[in-house]
Amino acid sequence: MHVTGRIWFMGLGIALVGCLAGTPVFAEDKPGAQPMKDGPKVMITSPKDGDRVSDSFEVTYELTKGSQPTHVHVYVDDQYQKGFSGMLKGLSKGTHQITVKGATKNHDVMAASHTITVEVE
Repeated sequence: MHVTGRIWFMGLGIALVGCLAGTPVFAEDKPGAQPMKDGPKVMITSPKDGDRVSDSFEVTYELTKGSQPTHVHVYVDDQYQKGFSGMLKGLSKGTHQITVKGATKNHDVMAASHTITVEVE
């Protein structure tokens, strides 16, 4: 067998094993993933990480949409805040994590996220 034949045969074996294992072999083989030309970014602008806040406060953020996210999802201590309209109300005293994640029109969460910690007094 020629060297090129061996290389082709080994490549075919690697691709076959990858397919059977369910893992992509080549960078372009991500099923259902859209190529991302301009990545989205999100940043919480207020409050700042480590701020002391009252039990109700406004959360502001900047979303650079890129090509996919259309809005954000907000989480307090990993709990989704359905219907978030800019204010978090009635948080218990203590330390809380606030996370803002970019989301698509179908509400699929993107990798773009920002987390801060606040102290409710």
